[in-house]
Amino acid sequence: MVDLPDPRVGAPVERAPRAVQVVLNWGRKYSLWVFNFGLACCAIEFISASMARHDFIRLGVIPFAPGPRQSDLMVVSGTVTDKMAPSIRRLYEQMPEPKYVISFGACSNSGGPYWDSYCVTKGVDQLIPVDVYVPGCPPRPEALLAGIVQLQQQIAEEVPGQARARRPGARYADRPVSAGEATRGLVAPPEVGGGPPR
Repeated sequence: MVDLPDPRVGAPVERAPRAVQVVLNWGRKYSLWVFNFGLACCAIEFISASMARHDFIRLGVIPFAPGPRQSDLMVVSGTVTDKMAPSIRRLYEQMPEPKYVISFGACSNSGGPYWDSYCVTKGVDQLIPVDVYVPGCPPRPEALLAGIVQLQQQIAEEVPGQARARRPGARYADRPVSAGEATRGLVAPPEVGGGPPR
């Protein structure tokens, strides 16, 4: 399998005057198409953030993109299990650049109350890079709105065409995961033979 280079915006955009970059970032931060990856109870809080009372469309966030290829922002809400991990990784890789991730809730941040389970991934940042963490169990819709505003501030400071979200101290795997590694068995197979039954 041949690894293709990451798509780039191009040299003209990277060398554009700061005023043009500000306009491009302004357009990107107020037109985020959301791909919701709802896995548990936090998904209900995400849905309520998109309803009339909180209405994150007023922030320029368009809910429920048709699929990963039309979305800019993935919101992972709920418990990430080892069985679901390859699907999250695959759908993230299908999203076009620039793409952003919000980890919504304690379960997607660190495993939450299920962190000690044999089948729970200890945070979605072990699979994909995360831009904003929203704490809580479950977090309120207002917390998601604050996370979206924080992400928009990060987008406003970007330089188009350059690598992003690779800040020092960022919490996620330093190297990209191949498709083969993401689909590997995430739970060690049981030992065969000897030993007392549990």
